[in-house]
Amino acid sequence: MKYPTIKLDYLKALTDDTGLLQHTKYSIPSKKEGYTTDDNARALIACTKVFSCVQASSVTKKLIEKYLGFLLYMQRSDGQMHNFLSYDRRFIDDVGSEDSMGRTIWACGQCLDSKLPEETKLLSKDLFDRAFKIAPNFTSPRAKAFALMGLYYYKKAYSDDMNVSTNIRILGDQLVRQFEQQSSEYWEWFEPYLTYSNGRLPHALFLAYDATKEEKYLQTAIASVDFLIKVQIINDIFVPIGNKGWYKKGGERATYDQQSVEASSMTETAITAFLITKEEKYLQAANQVFAWFFGSNLKGLRVYNPRDGSCYDGLTPFGLNLNKGAEATVSFLQARMTLEENCLKIAASPTK
Repeated sequence: MKYPTIKLDYLKALTDDTGLLQHTKYSIPSKKEGYTTDDNARALIACTKVFSCVQASSVTKKLIEKYLGFLLYMQRSDGQMHNFLSYDRRFIDDVGSEDSMGRTIWACGQCLDSKLPEETKLLSKDLFDRAFKIAPNFTSPRAKAFALMGLYYYKKAYSDDMNVSTNIRILGDQLVRQFEQQSSEYWEWFEPYLTYSNGRLPHALFLAYDATKEEKYLQTAIASVDFLIKVQIINDIFVPIGNKGWYKKGGERATYDQQSVEASSMTETAITAFLITKEEKYLQAANQVFAWFFGSNLKGLRVYNPRDGSCYDGLTPFGLNLNKGAEATVSFLQARMTLEENCLKIAASPTK
């Protein structure tokens, strides 16, 4: 597949002096719905990759500073994060979700392992260190996975810090233990249901293996990603778990609505699986999943717009969800940048 040129036009249109607005009505920002830590952390990850790989420009740097500044504003004195902020900059919640805190840790870790200016990295480390104090209390497996991914990049930046490896093992062991408790012969998964951002769980364990060489992380990552691929790639078409009912063990899986964030997370996970294992099937899966954005889906509709870098929120039983919110647009950019930053490694990797 020929990848589209990276465009930040639409992302810039959704970003104001406060940060990245959460929702849109069609392609117009919906200001009354404000901002989230989740989306600004995602945008920080994506733009950090853009800055490090393709566009170390003042425009990209300014976006990064806005998203990082937003996270600074949203962090409480105890290290926890607010998640929701109104358009007039009022906190809408007292404490945000564990996922929003995990994504903050991931985003700040990504900044540390980048080509960003040193002062930007220093602020990222401050945010990371305060937020990570909360991570040992996480109960959400996805929040643990996000935090583990942040630790992986933190370790690349501070390889001599032995506490980082210890914490990677703590979170990795927790995910493996949950997999062992919940999985069975026909359900190789961490929970008795598949819901959102499923790919991030094996993704985090592939990175944990890369950091520690603990075989149990690799085996659990392989088993769980193979399960996801089997469930979600049908006749060579990616069919993500729908959010109208999800997929409970022993039940019927929901086909719609299909969200762009799922195609993004599975693309990145499959690429990581390929780079770690050198198994050709994972590179094939990554291409099949990424093709979902360009019409290789059950509706045969293009979800991504290459003219301005915008992305529809997903697919409904009736066609496209015509809104183009922050999550969808940034999710596509994350997947596209993961392909971009690893394209030389992919081309050079021998396959099994």
